Amino acid sequence: MSTIKTKNAALTTALAFHYQVLIGLDSCFSLEDGQRIWFELDGDVSLLSSDSSVSIQTEVKDYASPLTDHHENLWKTLKNWLEPAFEHHQYGVLVLHTTQAFGKTTRLKNWNALSSAKRLAVLKEIFAERSEEEVNAEKVSEVIKHQKSVMAYDSNVLETLLTKVTLYTEADSSQKLQEKVKSYLVGIPPSNRKSYLDGLVGFVYGQASNQSWSICYKDFTAKCEELTARLCKKEFTFPAFSGQEASESEIEQHQDRDFVKKITDINHNVMITDAVGNWIELQNSLIEQLDEYPLYRKQTVTYQNRLVKKFQLQYSNAQLEDDDVIKSSKRLYNNTIGEQALNMGDNIPPIEYKNGLIHDAMDDEERELQWRVEK
Repeated sequence: MSTIKTKNAALTTALAFHYQVLIGLDSCFSLEDGQRIWFELDGDVSLLSSDSSVSIQTEVKDYASPLTDHHENLWKTLKNWLEPAFEHHQYGVLVLHTTQAFGKTTRLKNWNALSSAKRLAVLKEIFAERSEEEVNAEKVSEVIKHQKSVMAYDSNVLETLLTKVTLYTEADSSQKLQEKVKSYLVGIPPSNRKSYLDGLVGFVYGQASNQSWSICYKDFTAKCEELTARLCKKEFTFPAFSGQEASESEIEQHQDRDFVKKITDINHNVMITDAVGNWIELQNSLIEQLDEYPLYRKQTVTYQNRLVKKFQLQYSNAQLEDDDVIKSSKRLYNNTIGEQALNMGDNIPPIEYKNGLIHDAMDDEERELQWRVEK
């Protein structure tokens, strides 16, 4: 069977855009009343507030190569922010958000700690490395075009812009960003967090129209409340069962329990160690999980009732056998204890959990269950 592959350029573009959406989604969690996240308004992702000093314009770059002095991502971004069509006075912060690490020899490493004057000095120093031949060539590279455009601006204009510019490097990958968003979902069971994330991503994409694409605080909060109401419910999960054997002291402690006596009654004492071990694990799980997972106890009662009904049918079949009582009883015990656990929804419980419940049912006088097959 042949493998069909997506065209590399199309896939790369789609993944890059999805990364931009995840950045926007992450920003939604910092929204306050009256604020909005915009996509493709003045650039990749914009957080707009009535107070321009807290408004943030973010250019998103998902690149593997290092961010060097002459990298296009820096210079093209600066060029776009300096364009007359981009009104940077609306923003207090301009962020180049990139997965790139700084190059080993770049002069940009201390950028965020520099004054606007020193930032301008760094740019001038970098641009000064270009020879006259490079700058004035008939055909120049795109990077040099961006550099020439940036450095053609008046120094005062450049300093005003540069004071707002932050370089955010080595940003989280798409996968790590998704895990970061999931970490915000306090109170949502781990098994439901992917569904919650998928719901939020779908919501973000759903806000796009032919005219604009934005998300306001009120709508995002409402969506989170909706998903929380639906997905905060705890799903039934089983605690760990190790199948440990009971110690001699534990067997001695529980030797007078009905479920142990019923095993002794069919001369199957070799099974007592495992039986007591399974029973103890079940009791411990109910004690440990009762406060945190009331659903666990509720599901356990329901599941035990199913096991009892199945056992009663197996017991009735055993009564029809011609073997002697002890032989039939041991066979009933072995088949019951050794068989696969019944499904519980989409889950298959640990066999030790199932067996612990059977022994627990044997210990319940009101159920009147026993291993001894009476013809």
